[in-house]
Amino acid sequence: MASSMILDECLKEGARASEAGEFTKRAVLNGRIDLTRAEAAAKLIESKSIDSAKILSRQLKGELQQFVNKIRNDLVEILAFIEVNIDYAEEDLPLDLLTQINDRLTNIKNLLENTLETSKSREGLIDGFKISIIGKPNVGKSSLLNALLKYDRAIISPIAGTTRDTVEESLKIGTHLVKFIDTAGIRDASESIEKIGIEKSIEAIEESDIVIALFDGSQEIDQDDEKIIKLLESYKSSKKIIVAINKSDLEKKIITKELDALEIVEISCRENVQIIKEKISSLLDYKSSANDLILISKRQVDEVTKALNYIDDSFSFLKDGELELFAFNINESIKHIASITTSFERSEILDKMFGSFCLGK
Repeated sequence: MASSMILDECLKEGARASEAGEFTKRAVLNGRIDLTRAEAAAKLIESKSIDSAKILSRQLKGELQQFVNKIRNDLVEILAFIEVNIDYAEEDLPLDLLTQINDRLTNIKNLLENTLETSKSREGLIDGFKISIIGKPNVGKSSLLNALLKYDRAIISPIAGTTRDTVEESLKIGTHLVKFIDTAGIRDASESIEKIGIEKSIEAIEESDIVIALFDGSQEIDQDDEKIIKLLESYKSSKKIIVAINKSDLEKKIITKELDALEIVEISCRENVQIIKEKISSLLDYKSSANDLILISKRQVDEVTKALNYIDDSFSFLKDGELELFAFNINESIKHIASITTSFERSEILDKMFGSFCLGK
């Protein structure tokens, strides 16, 4: 109460409440921190796991800033080499200059590609992992969700098509906070509301890091199961998939040769789903086991992607000796890489040109 009264009096005397993120914004504008540290601070507040907190803490110390500055400086040097070659062709330059530049640029390209791929595969470490539970109606998807949560979150009914929308709930597994998505049963549906639910199920798969495909072990594979299997085929290269054969407490009738290429676990939602939790935990630990540097925001991913596109285009110009076009692409790449932390000043090119080559002496 006292603190509230003091604050009210301060506001009456002309003070104002700070805006959202104002102090961090001022730190960026005054050069105290760069954008990567500001983004890490914002993400750390909403951190979903111990692993994400560790990653963001490293970035608060400048890990990503140092990486970006190294790439940026290497590209600036390449641009300086090329512009010297354009403007000072009469000077004695290394005969294998273009080969050296091509090799250096290839190394940068590989480094950025690896960072981008790692960042996309471990996106869930920062924003939280998503796991969708899919299958035809009445295979036990809602029962599995309830068993994992240890309380009745989803409605269970013997009537097919009970789940019309996705049901989402979070659960901590190991050191990770995971959002489970119970989806509508996937089948050939004629009713419009159920069709919308099935469409949302497909969207949930797209957004998920892990897909649990549930099959009824007490029944033979039918057309609806075949549809699920085809869906898994289309995602097996981009998603981690757990195939769970449910109702292991009943007589087994399912033949799984269509699923032999995928790893299969047998469970009973009525008794024990611990094997599912253990499998999920191992997959998530694998995603977080390395200490690789990762990009932590869509903005950072977009800028690296754009920088890579310009680098890819530049190789053909370098090969054909079109150095002006090559220089343009490298310049644009630098702008996108530099925007991750700070702006790019054209004067740096002159510093590299005259500092590295000692021209004009």
